[in-house]
Amino acid sequence: MTTASVRHLSLTPLTDVGLWARTNGLQIILIVLGAILLTRFANWSGARITSHIDELNSGEDVLVRSEAAKHRHALAQVITWVSLVVIYCLAAVLVVQRFGIPLSGIVAPATVAGVALGFGAQRIVQDILAGFFLISERQYGFGDVIRINVLGVGTPVTGTVEEVTLRITQIRSLDGEVIITSNGQIVQVTNLSRDWARAVVDVPLPATVGVDRANEVLKRVGEQAYRDERLRPLLLDAPSVMGVESIDVDSFNVRVIARTLPGRQFEVGRALRARITNAFAATGLNVSTTVDSAPPTSDDREERD
Repeated sequence: MTTASVRHLSLTPLTDVGLWARTNGLQIILIVLGAILLTRFANWSGARITSHIDELNSGEDVLVRSEAAKHRHALAQVITWVSLVVIYCLAAVLVVQRFGIPLSGIVAPATVAGVALGFGAQRIVQDILAGFFLISERQYGFGDVIRINVLGVGTPVTGTVEEVTLRITQIRSLDGEVIITSNGQIVQVTNLSRDWARAVVDVPLPATVGVDRANEVLKRVGEQAYRDERLRPLLLDAPSVMGVESIDVDSFNVRVIARTLPGRQFEVGRALRARITNAFAATGLNVSTTVDSAPPTSDDREERD
């Protein structure tokens, strides 16, 4: 073997590596860069869409989002998430091809691995299916105030929805905590901000106070609250006195209800409690009130219609 032949054999691997780097290697770099740019574009597009939704909704009442706006916001988040998954999967397949690994040769191992992962990833599939129906049925969306019951957790969680994807729901509690829950683990959802809400105030009064007198004071408080410039935008109509709710040995409870904008029932309930306490204090009676804010029931919807 001549010196030229030895030099040629020694340079062949380097030549092959250089050729691969100029062809497949360069393509892999371009694919990775393209995937990064596409993911950035998808995130940017999602942010632009949600910002546009917020701008369109800003012309309406700033205290509440419309149901259509909340659904579009949640749908934009889901589409962004799905786009990122598709980009990553497609980039991974293209990179594998550039490494010279035939996809047909990994079909059988991939099938076995898919079956094994299927048993281990049942919860992920359950989460994605639950998220799909959650979005398609418009159970709740971005900005909704919800109370969720999670499988295995005894205490319900209440908060404002900040993010919804096919796999998880992220809410922020009243204490400012961020709670992330898998969609498949949610067994019940109570939407406190769908269409409208209701503040319920139970006023305990001593038996010495006449029912007619109590109703008169509470009715006057409701009318004053409805005329208040700060509370009027939050109320759909004047608070109503429902009458005696329960009777004890030496006291009775009178219930007052107020229909409010979605998610504003807590603020209205606090304001009504303060007004009721001051009104009865002005008459020489000190009372303590309790409030329970509830979403509209089917009977209430029929009454509204």
